[in-house]
Amino acid sequence: MMPNKFSEDAIDDYLPQNGNRGYRVSRYDLELVYKVASNRLAGRAEITAVSTGVRDRFALDLSQALTVSKVLVNGYKVAKYTHQQGKLVITPSIRVPAGGALALVVQYAGTPKPVRGPWGEVGWEELTEGALVASQPNGAASWFPCDDHPSSKASYRISITTDTPYYALANGTLMRKQTKASQTTWVYEQPEPMATYLATVQVGPYRKHRLEAPRGTVPMQAVLPQRLRAAFDHDFARQPEMMAVFTDKFGPYPFDAYTVVITDDELEIPIEAQGISTFGANHCDGHRGSERLVAHELAHQWFGNSLTIRQWRDIWLHEGFACYAEWIWSEASGGASADQLARTARLRLSHQPQDILLGDPGPARMFDDRVYKRGALTLHALRLQLGDPKFFNLLREWTTRYRHSSVTTDEFMDLAGHYSAAPLRSLWDDWLHSLPLPQLPPPGAHHA
Repeated sequence: MMPNKFSEDAIDDYLPQNGNRGYRVSRYDLELVYKVASNRLAGRAEITAVSTGVRDRFALDLSQALTVSKVLVNGYKVAKYTHQQGKLVITPSIRVPAGGALALVVQYAGTPKPVRGPWGEVGWEELTEGALVASQPNGAASWFPCDDHPSSKASYRISITTDTPYYALANGTLMRKQTKASQTTWVYEQPEPMATYLATVQVGPYRKHRLEAPRGTVPMQAVLPQRLRAAFDHDFARQPEMMAVFTDKFGPYPFDAYTVVITDDELEIPIEAQGISTFGANHCDGHRGSERLVAHELAHQWFGNSLTIRQWRDIWLHEGFACYAEWIWSEASGGASADQLARTARLRLSHQPQDILLGDPGPARMFDDRVYKRGALTLHALRLQLGDPKFFNLLREWTTRYRHSSVTTDEFMDLAGHYSAAPLRSLWDDWLHSLPLPQLPPPGAHHA
């Protein structure tokens, strides 16, 4: 695994309010109690970190909707803590040396609600019956104190206690489940490093069932209301085949299992989390109307979850790749070819304003659909230049070399350069660093 070079003092210029200096988190241990009827959350967070410099104070991101009742550092009560404007600022009673262990304990409670931002509301969201977490890009602080920055990856243990009839899901492997009277505790362990925005909790009137998958493939399961089971079985039937295609094209699936959640409510868009994708009831229409999105979310497990961008300006490394995976799946499953879809997408983009730099779209536009489509087109242009064997070898090396790590556009460009006999600078300049939309090379122009 590559080192997280930049995560020590990471502040992102797209989200300058999020992320904190002076320490590096290695683990979150979250004990949560959630009452569905009142949408009431009580939490105890144990955060294991290392200080990266001598500092009087340390800060964590935490929503003002949650009230802090107790803070400890290395087992001692703190000299002082303040909680204002989404920052919990902690002054330890005993100074922590550079490179010193930093064990933080924060006890808190409240009625969680999403964090408002330029992209709408993100984070903990109450459903008609239950709750979900959709934190991209900065909603993690809506439910636990954290260093909310994409390059700050850590392991997690998430324990969630909720009313017994409900199913509770979090990232990783279910280690134990214990019912006492009217409450059930579910404990999940996520050992692979995970960015804060990819941590999730899902609570609802769900049942779990395993997807039939070929022997030797990744275990896949679904968590959903019983009423949607028949539609789900039809709409997601090709997901095991999709997993086989992506494993072939992108390299081994990076986690132990894959879970799909279908909420009883409708959702505007599906939600990405590490090892988990969440869809709304509307994405189960019985006609495979959302199969493109099923492919997109699955691809994020490689591009976004295992390989996570170090800074938000490189968002195309997540969304362009996931969008291109939709086209790869279409091609592999007998639909339109990636080349046909790319040329259609380019034609549509050519009729839209060309005022976004893919390599630095700006915070207001980082989730603009033009970033997704132009990102996918960049990969198609690269594929046409390299030819299929080299292009897919590049993708497999990319996911292997940076597995469970943080990545930048420069690192991808550098690796791609090793697969090309001709310099790629003009390709990157045209697609990533210029506003006008380039032409795609003719189909098959450079296929090896």
